[in-house]
Amino acid sequence: MAEHLCSLSELAEDDSWLFTVREADGSEEEVVLVRTDDCVRAWLNYCQHETDQRLDRGFGAAMRDGEIVCPKHGSMYDACSGYCDNGKAAESTLVSVDVETRDGDVVLTDDDRTFLHEGAIEEDDLPGSSSHLTF
Repeated sequence: MAEHLCSLSELAEDDSWLFTVREADGSEEEVVLVRTDDCVRAWLNYCQHETDQRLDRGFGAAMRDGEIVCPKHGSMYDACSGYCDNGKAAESTLVSVDVETRDGDVVLTDDDRTFLHEGAIEEDDLPGSSSHLTF
């Protein structure tokens, strides 16, 4: 069953939208939804090099030229494929979450995940970054 996330018009190109899902095992995960001129995709909100490093720390994922930038080490992931070919996360791929666009809306179509709410799990319980890199 598809669950409405947001309208496509709410998500500008080279922008992101953070939301929380319940995994099949009952745990909660953050997901970062991104839009470029080529795609709308969703990824679990952590860097593959360091899984406690969030890509979106609550104020949008840093994006540049269709790539998601890890704020800690600067590794850049292709926003459409999730693949990283540089930096400490080189040769890794973000974990995808199934979404689709339908009639101007973005919907969650991932059978293993249930939409809980917009935003982070709980800001106080999440690890921070030792970097202040923004774009």
